[in-house]
Amino acid sequence: MRILAFSDVHGSYDTVEEILRREAAYDVVLIGGDLTTCGTGAQAASAIRRFQAFGKPLLLVAGNMDPVPVEETMARMGVSIDARGVVLDDVGFFGVSAAPLSPLQTPNEIPEEEIRRRADMGWKDVKGARWKIFVPHSPPKDTRLDRIFLGSHVGSRAVREFIEQNGPEVMICGHIHEARGEDLLGRTRLVNCGQAGKGYYVIVDIGEEISVSMTHL
Repeated sequence: MRILAFSDVHGSYDTVEEILRREAAYDVVLIGGDLTTCGTGAQAASAIRRFQAFGKPLLLVAGNMDPVPVEETMARMGVSIDARGVVLDDVGFFGVSAAPLSPLQTPNEIPEEEIRRRADMGWKDVKGARWKIFVPHSPPKDTRLDRIFLGSHVGSRAVREFIEQNGPEVMICGHIHEARGEDLLGRTRLVNCGQAGKGYYVIVDIGEEISVSMTHL
C-alpha cells in the first residue's frame, strides 16, 4: 500500500491536486488537518469532492483552523477518522482532530483529556490490524515535530502518552509548520508533513516493512 499524506492545506487545493496528478501510483490519501483556514462546511465539502474525484480512499481529520462546521462536514461525508478507525488491507487508520487548548484560542481547540479519549476510541477500531497509522493534527509534545520558531515545545501531552503506551507503527501530523520532519518515539515513526501549500507531502509505503519518504513538488 502506498499512502500520500498531507497536512496544513489551508485552502491550497490546487497544489494538492497537482501532487495527486503527479503521484499516480498511490492507494490512499491522508490529510492531517487544517483543510481550511477558518473555512465553511461548504468550502470543505467542495475540497473533499475535488480530492475524491481521483478515485482513491480519502481520510481526514480537522485541524485547529477548521471550525466545527468543517469537522461536521468531514464526518457527514464519511471521510473523517476523528475518534474512529478505518481498516484498509490490514492497515488501520485512526486520528484526532483539533489541537490542545492554547493562548491563541484558534477555532478548534480541545482539552488534552478529550484528545486522549478520541485517540482511544479510534484505537479500538484498528487494534486487530497488522499496521496502525495514527493521524492526530497536533504532534506529540517534546519532540522534533512540535518546536515553534521561538524554541518552545507546544505539542500534545495526550498524543505523546498515547503513543508511548500503545506504539502504533506510524504517526502522521502537522500543525507546527516550521517543524516539518521526522522523529522516533519508542517504536513509532513520527512524521510532521509540513505545509501542503508549499508543496510538502509524505509518502508511506507499506509491505513487509514500512518506508517513509518526505518529499515536495
